[in-house]
Amino acid sequence: MVLLDQLGRRWSLRILWELRDGALSFRALRERCNAVSPSVLAARLAELGTLGLVETTPDGYALTAEGRSLGALLLPIARWAESWATGLGGRDKLRPAR
Repeated sequence: MVLLDQLGRRWSLRILWELRDGALSFRALRERCNAVSPSVLAARLAELGTLGLVETTPDGYALTAEGRSLGALLLPIARWAESWATGLGGRDKLRPAR
């Protein structure tokens, strides 16, 4: 439940997704995350680091072996979500009602 709670926090999954292809500097990661606030990004990186999913390397932040293993498990969910969204006829139906 600890892992699911963390993955449900805003930006956690996005950070893991953006690190899937290799290490990124804080600035590059922030840009890829649509300019998430620096304080939120730093907090999420610290939390993911505590869980052993993200580490600091000479090249920036990177997934640990455990983080890469989790990423491999999330890829089928990403593929399913793309298929599901296509079946709904586009993104407009995915926006929350106002």
